[in-house]
Amino acid sequence: MTVKPFRLLSAAAALLMTGTALAQPSVNAARDDAIYTSDLITRWGKDVTAENAWQSYPRPQMKRERWRNLNGQWEYAIRPTAAPRPQQMDGQILVPFAPESKLSGVARAVTPDDRLWYRRTFTVPQDWQDDDVLLHFGAIDFEAHIFVNGSLIGSHRGGSDRFALDISDYLRAGENQLEVQVTDPTSTGAQPRGKQQLEPEGIWYTPVSGIWQTVWLEPVPDLHIEDVKITPDIDSGSLAVDVALNRSAADTDAIRITAIADGKTVAEKTVRANRPAVLSIPDARLWWPDDPYLYDLKVELVSVADPFAGADDSANPHGRRGDLILTEVEADLYEDAQVTGQARDTVESYFAMRKSSLGRGPVRGQPALLLNNEPVFQNGTLDQGWWPDGLLTPPSEDAIRFELDYLKKAGFNMLRKHIKVEPAQYYHLADKMGILIWQDMVSGVEADSLDQFVRRPSQDEAQMPMRVTDEYEYELLRMISDLRNHPSIVTWVIDNEGWGQYDSTRLAKTVQDLDPSRTVDKVSGWLDTGDAGTDMYDIHTYEEVPLVPPRQQDRAVVIGEFGGIGLPVEGHLWFPEKRNWGYQTATDKADYEARYRRKYAEIVRQAKALGLSAAVYTQTTDVEGEVNGLLTYDREVSKLPVETFNDIHAPLFDEKD
Repeated sequence: MTVKPFRLLSAAAALLMTGTALAQPSVNAARDDAIYTSDLITRWGKDVTAENAWQSYPRPQMKRERWRNLNGQWEYAIRPTAAPRPQQMDGQILVPFAPESKLSGVARAVTPDDRLWYRRTFTVPQDWQDDDVLLHFGAIDFEAHIFVNGSLIGSHRGGSDRFALDISDYLRAGENQLEVQVTDPTSTGAQPRGKQQLEPEGIWYTPVSGIWQTVWLEPVPDLHIEDVKITPDIDSGSLAVDVALNRSAADTDAIRITAIADGKTVAEKTVRANRPAVLSIPDARLWWPDDPYLYDLKVELVSVADPFAGADDSANPHGRRGDLILTEVEADLYEDAQVTGQARDTVESYFAMRKSSLGRGPVRGQPALLLNNEPVFQNGTLDQGWWPDGLLTPPSEDAIRFELDYLKKAGFNMLRKHIKVEPAQYYHLADKMGILIWQDMVSGVEADSLDQFVRRPSQDEAQMPMRVTDEYEYELLRMISDLRNHPSIVTWVIDNEGWGQYDSTRLAKTVQDLDPSRTVDKVSGWLDTGDAGTDMYDIHTYEEVPLVPPRQQDRAVVIGEFGGIGLPVEGHLWFPEKRNWGYQTATDKADYEARYRRKYAEIVRQAKALGLSAAVYTQTTDVEGEVNGLLTYDREVSKLPVETFNDIHAPLFDEKD
């Protein structure tokens, strides 16, 4: 193994780069750009400090022992996009909260004509000097350029996907400087951005720019594990584990995979590096919402004695070891190979034996969504994932845990994560707590592009320029790559209500090919494009009594959105002086309960009599000007007692007719 020490820069070179970075005159930052944040703050937001802001391990499904969190106080500045590097920064910002948020300590607008600058210093532990060092970003919205010690390390476009850069060649002994530059078109661009809008109102919310998930450092060996893809198969009692290293490997490089249940090894296999592996999981304990059992998984990069030494050449068509590549003979040789020395790289992960599919339902002739080959009604909420203090960034993991626990106590076993991607810790908690997730792709298109909104009477989908479709498809594939190992995610939702809907069947088929282990909802609401590529027919119905989706021979029928009963709660409003909004408005709690019961009585009827597979109530919480949540925006008041919600939903899970 090649040892790669830090690349030490001379003091003169370091000074030159620093001078270059700071030599330009500053631009006056005294602008009227304060952003509205309201007085609302969550109980968890009140406890956030620079020392405790998102300090947990940021990638729970691929965990290494050594790492360093870079969240906390950074310097920041906001300047016009064409302005040079600022000589003086504007102040401090609490990362990972966006500058528009209250918890960032900034609460300033970042317009499409601005460039957001971040700066901080860091040191690298001495015991990392024989390793490469990766700089990880959980998410930056939207286009970022990363500099270390004045040198451009790399750039990234995309508001919701994680990325990492190898910064080893640019480090120096002692203190290092990290700079991040960000631009964000928000609603003036067609990039995937979800509910963000420069002028938020109604269903559109305060924009988020810049760093909004954890920033962290990680040492890795020169040859290391880069990707782990986990796919359970409960029908065969097996687990596929595909491990990819950061580059090609030698004959003596191998991957050892160990599945563990309650501290005991249940399966182990050694394969050649960069090869697929399948482990047998006998008598598997399945993952259910009421029993979310997780197995531990250890993946190690190891060295083995030459597997080909003494191999029978008669197995080779031409007597050469190269003829054994990707054959059963090669697999057998590595499975039997002797491991030498200690593991050179180790990541800890987990998995669940869980299946999400389409199949025969309880109503004859109407297919249903199945969990572990059984029809399970999926009762969920539309979950926007916004917070009054952190906006896109939850204030803490405790806040997430509270919300998921509330939904389960209220009788929900599912949520639809609505056109937003959460930090990895969110899905980790969902995996452990047992809630099903429909994961939406983040929608795009410009705010004023009505021609790109495909509505119900439409007969064709929109035409989009290639630069827009390339961006959308890149982020779609990255979202699936980032999240596919989480067992809580059971459905991918490709399009929502025709917001820039194009080529939905092709995209859905691509997702099915990429991840056949989950169901796909290619179009939630509005323009349906047929059976191909999708497992469900999905309508949105905000009528007083939900409409009935038409029967389908080859798809499950679901209601992807309904409900929307508004009930403003004084003292817990984002806009206390304005008229707040819901699809319907209840006069008081009694009216709210009557409306809620009437809607769910129809959902229960459709589930029992017509084979409805799922329903998604709008929504988990109030969000800014929307007051149709089960909870207020600050998560302090439940519109009905949680026990009442649970009682209303209980008939959905009663197996009796």
